[in-house]
Amino acid sequence: MSEPVVVRLQDESIRLGQFLKLADLVDTGADAKGLLAQGLVRVNGDVEMRRGRQLADGDVVELAGRRAVVSTGG
Repeated sequence: MSEPVVVRLQDESIRLGQFLKLADLVDTGADAKGLLAQGLVRVNGDVEMRRGRQLADGDVVELAGRRAVVSTGG
């Protein structure tokens, strides 16, 4: 598995669906919804199916062998 990409946020938290787009793991919200419904997205190693899940600093999101880490800079 490749090294995770660090995605810096302006705010303290972000919803998973938004983060997937921001991290370039998906192209659209519809893509995110479908992949989440299929159980293909993991947060901190656990399958996550909620697009509205709040992510915080240090959370690791995985999809299709790609990883992105949430960084709030704090």
